[in-house]
Amino acid sequence: MKNMAKALMRKQLARWNRKMVPLDYHPAREVQHLGRKHHLNIYANKYTNDFTRVSLLDLAIDEIKTKDITGDLAELGVYKGHFASLLNQSFPDRDLYLFDTFEGFSKEEEAHDMKNYGMDYQRDFTDTSLESVMSIMPEASRCIARKGLFPDTAKGLEDKSFAFVSIDTDLYLPIKSGLEFFYDRMSPGGFIFVHDYNNATFPGARQAVNEFSAARGVPFVPVCDWFGSVIFRKNG
Repeated sequence: MKNMAKALMRKQLARWNRKMVPLDYHPAREVQHLGRKHHLNIYANKYTNDFTRVSLLDLAIDEIKTKDITGDLAELGVYKGHFASLLNQSFPDRDLYLFDTFEGFSKEEEAHDMKNYGMDYQRDFTDTSLESVMSIMPEASRCIARKGLFPDTAKGLEDKSFAFVSIDTDLYLPIKSGLEFFYDRMSPGGFIFVHDYNNATFPGARQAVNEFSAARGVPFVPVCDWFGSVIFRKNG
C-alpha cells in the first residue's frame, strides 16, 4: 500500500514538473544554477567551517578569481587553522599571512571585554600550536606565520595589499585593530570576513565592527552562518 501511494504521488508530481525528495534534502546540494563547479567542498564541516560560511567563502573566491582581484591573503585569529587551510588550498599561488598567538587569548584583551562589554564567557583556546597549524596547510611554503599580538605582528607589512582577510579573534581590541589595519590595504573588490558579530558570547566583536563601520562610513552585510559573521567589501 505504501509503495502504491508513493507511485501515485510521484506520478502526480511529475505532471506538475516536481519530484519527491528525502526529508534531509537541502536545495543547495544540487546547485543547479550556479553554472560552475565549487572551489571548495562546501559540505565539509570542521570547527566553525559551517555550510553557510564556507559557501560564502566559495562565492568570494570565485569573485576574486574571475575578476582578477589582486593581493595577498590573511587570517587574523587562526586557532587550529581549518579556515586558513581553505584559503591556502584555494590560492596556492598567493601568500597567506597567519596572525595569531597560537597560544590562546591574551589575558589583557580578554579582561578588556569582560570589564567593558560584560563578557562572562571564558574559553581555553590554547589547544593549538604553530606547528600543528602549518601541518594542515596544503601549500605551507606560501604561509607566513606572524606569532604574537596584533597589530605588533603586522609591522613591516604596511605596503602590502590584500584580496581576502578573515578576522576571527572574538575580542574587541584585535578585531578593531584588524579592521583599521586591513581595510585601507584591501584591493578594490577585496573581502573582509569578520566572525562572531552576532555571537552574544563575544559582545566585543559587535562593538568593534559597529564602531569601525560608523567611524569610517563603510557598510557591512550580516550573514546567517553559525556565529553571525559580517562581510565588508572594498569599493573599487
